[in-house]
Amino acid sequence: MNKAELIEAMAESADISKAAAGRALDGMVQAVTGAMQAGDTLSLVGFGTFSVKERAAREGRNPQTGETIKIKASKIPSFKAGKALKDAIN
Repeated sequence: MNKAELIEAMAESADISKAAAGRALDGMVQAVTGAMQAGDTLSLVGFGTFSVKERAAREGRNPQTGETIKIKASKIPSFKAGKALKDAIN
């Protein structure tokens, strides 16, 4: 499913226009992004939790040359599915 299909499904489910569903989806994405940029976690009970995890600095290998390279520490987005979502899938 892509963004357009998700917007269409949201519009049908909520009985709203596709334009309104698109604005709602964009607002949700901005809210999640903003919370994660601030270092907060966002929990949607039954659906899951969005959070930011720290990835430590490490050494890697350039696959073309085999040379050892240093990879800097970074922050990565993370999502952990909630129980209700897991149960719905299984």
